Amino acid sequence: MIPIDEMATFCKKKGFVYPSAEIYNGISGFFDFGALGVELKNNIKQAWWQFTVRSRDNVVGQDGSIITNPKVWKASGHVDNFADLILTTKKSRTKLRADHFIEDELKIPADGLSAKDIQELIDTNKLTYKGEEFEEIRDFNLMFQTNVGASNDKEATAYLRPETCQSIFPNFRLIQEHNRLKVPFGIAQIGKAFRNEISPRDFLFRSREFEQMELEFFTDPQEKTCPALTDVHKNTTFQFLSAQEQDAGTNKMETVSIQKLLDKEKLTEWHAYWLSEYYNWYTKTLSIKSENLRIREHVKTELSHYSSATFDIDYNFPFGFKEVHGSANRGSFDLSQHEKESKTNMTYFDEAEQRKYIPSVIEPSQGLDRLFLLMLYDAYDDDNERGNIVLKLTKSVVPIQCAVFPLLGKEHLMAKATEIYKDLQQEFTCTFDKSGSIGRRYARQDELGTPFCITVDFDTLENDDVTIRDRDSTKQVRVPVAELKERLRNLLKENIEFS
Repeated sequence: MIPIDEMATFCKKKGFVYPSAEIYNGISGFFDFGALGVELKNNIKQAWWQFTVRSRDNVVGQDGSIITNPKVWKASGHVDNFADLILTTKKSRTKLRADHFIEDELKIPADGLSAKDIQELIDTNKLTYKGEEFEEIRDFNLMFQTNVGASNDKEATAYLRPETCQSIFPNFRLIQEHNRLKVPFGIAQIGKAFRNEISPRDFLFRSREFEQMELEFFTDPQEKTCPALTDVHKNTTFQFLSAQEQDAGTNKMETVSIQKLLDKEKLTEWHAYWLSEYYNWYTKTLSIKSENLRIREHVKTELSHYSSATFDIDYNFPFGFKEVHGSANRGSFDLSQHEKESKTNMTYFDEAEQRKYIPSVIEPSQGLDRLFLLMLYDAYDDDNERGNIVLKLTKSVVPIQCAVFPLLGKEHLMAKATEIYKDLQQEFTCTFDKSGSIGRRYARQDELGTPFCITVDFDTLENDDVTIRDRDSTKQVRVPVAELKERLRNLLKENIEFS
């Protein structure tokens, strides 16, 4: 697995991701997505939306504003609690995120440690940064502040949202009533979020502007069973790191099933359902290698103030297993808080049982940029036999679905290849490449993840057929031009095997 800086270089070189405003030396924690990057991101979003919203009868979407009434963030606890601990060196006044510093220096998990705990670790281990001692540890709120309107008064202060879910909760009653939804149901959203990270690092993994794909799923707090939970969910197995192992400092993973977690009462049935759903989406729909994934249970000290249980899906990056998906049981915290702060009734009326209640919430939360990075790592293959990189992205999200090559720059070949390309372009994301040898053109598309290359040669002019070459196997077959679209459809949907 290549180091993170080499992946960043690869992404820049191939046109996936660039540092934002690089001609001005960029700005830490912000990135621009190039032509290939935006296609890959959009395809991942479409795949998530199809899986989460369109394929279900009880989930709808919304698109909330990035800036909202600051009372939302007061009610949610972000104004008072959304902070990281910051270390500042006494001489150079270098600022470091405290838990990351402890993790890097002592190789122990430090998320959720108090200022007192971190100070004791620094004192006991005589930790310094480049020989400098630290000032007193303090909190640093991660929300970006701005002013709304022409006033600079405190009343005009607002925030860029640090997460997307909080615009869902104030709309709970509106969306439920307008769509005539009955509990259990969900509201999903994809959108930008902003966090003023103390020390952004590891390329796209920890940045200051990013996208989230989140679902808030509302359930009856008195209902303990999940009718959607099947044996397929219960039998889902994975590498698991328990809170007990982390507390003991052994961090030993074991292979367990969702059923085993249910037997140990680590989570509710609806929580188990959604954790299994997304783990299987990762491994089956996105074809992410299960050996690179684990599910990690949050220890008590790191649980968010709203969560009774949280599980992360982690990916094994070159800098270790890190969270790419979080699944939290938020209970009734958010709706209750917004009811209290806004003085607005946030209860749901169950007509069948003739009772009112505030629903509980299961929240599967997905960082899009982290999933983007994960998929590049999982697909990246430096193929020694070919002598080039092969990006083996699953076909449902590839930025380019097919490439069309004229064998040579001859007029008749160019005309026929252009005709085929223009026809395919109406349905598929494709590219046209006439530069260099066919082998070099194949290698170029391998590095971009293009699954199928179509070559127009002299036999095409006589027989009206073309050669399709498969990215993964390098096999080639002849296909009549009249059947080309249908064949590509089935190949991209994996309804047929290439051979």
